[in-house]
Amino acid sequence: MARHCSPTSFALDDCHGGEAHYRMSSDQRTLSPSERIDWLRLIRSENVGPITFRRLLERFGSAAAALAALPDLARKGGRTKPIGIWPRKAAEQEVKALEALGAVALAWCEPGYPALLRAIDDAPPLLMVRGCAHLLARPAIAMVGARNASLNGRKLARDMAAELAKAGYLVVSGMARGIDTAAHDGALAGGTAAVLAGGVDVIYPPENDKLYAALVDRGVVVSEMPPGLTPQASHFPRRNRIISGLALGVVVVEATPRSGSLITARLAAEQGREVFAVPGSPLDPRSGGPNKLIRDGATLTESADDVISGLSDLLRRPLGERRREAFGDAPIQPLSDQDIDAARRVIEEALGVAPVQVDEIIRATGLSSPVVAMVLLELDLAGRLDRLPGNRVAIVG
Repeated sequence: MARHCSPTSFALDDCHGGEAHYRMSSDQRTLSPSERIDWLRLIRSENVGPITFRRLLERFGSAAAALAALPDLARKGGRTKPIGIWPRKAAEQEVKALEALGAVALAWCEPGYPALLRAIDDAPPLLMVRGCAHLLARPAIAMVGARNASLNGRKLARDMAAELAKAGYLVVSGMARGIDTAAHDGALAGGTAAVLAGGVDVIYPPENDKLYAALVDRGVVVSEMPPGLTPQASHFPRRNRIISGLALGVVVVEATPRSGSLITARLAAEQGREVFAVPGSPLDPRSGGPNKLIRDGATLTESADDVISGLSDLLRRPLGERRREAFGDAPIQPLSDQDIDAARRVIEEALGVAPVQVDEIIRATGLSSPVVAMVLLELDLAGRLDRLPGNRVAIVG
């Protein structure tokens, strides 16, 4: 029978000398059952992604208030048909399904939510966790690579993961074939986490059923998707930003230049994490990705010691999580409908299909940050805005 471990209530703070230290985050709180339902309804509603979710909570103070405001906001953004709001019954069924699995839905304001993941701009508001959730309090290193990995590549990944886990790191990967599977296998005895592109109970690929059972029993499995959801192609890039977001750094072992592993490496760099790459023969296409990463500045990596050494400076620097607002506690500043109406046309004219930073919109238009944020929120909910990494936005062409 699988062993389920309770979530811990620690957040990553300063790390010195390769040894992690933790503290309780002063703004953490636990959602009530009704709040958890509201959070699920909001994040599952149409056109509400993680960034929009956070903007809504910052603006309205609670998920319940945000849900009530969605139809009007979408209409003001130019939407002509009603926005799809997730039914309460569906959210309640999701909570029951998680409970039946022995899983939990951790909100980013709650104890146990991984601190480094919580700090990224598009962190999942709710993270579904099954297995030994206390492992998520450990400092983590991600390991990704080719699905059609060579025997040598898999052996290296397995051995390196085992050494990293033995040194106290949580080894994070995506439970895919090849390098991911080898990394989980190597780290099982010490600590490993699998980030899934589908539901936390959906085994993909199917042949990893025994690995999945071992991960639930001795490791931890996480996902932002609802239970029972089969992964689709569009889910994997979203999964990758969680893999890199959980970790201090990402190790790439064998990957073609167009591999999804390089997306994970790029996301890691954008999130301020370290990127490590294992070099290989230029005659092997699977070495093209890591070799390019090394040329672009990634740390050349041949052993777990290279990773531990490469993280030493980062571990000596403060790694405190970004403070989040205690939603619902701060007064909401009123915005004039007249100001919003006047700003809407100006902002729409400033936007194009090419991404632009939100700060640049504020500077160019001379409008206040809250006004710009509200108009962008309306456009987003109307399905007319793309949000991109680096606080950039673009109009949907």
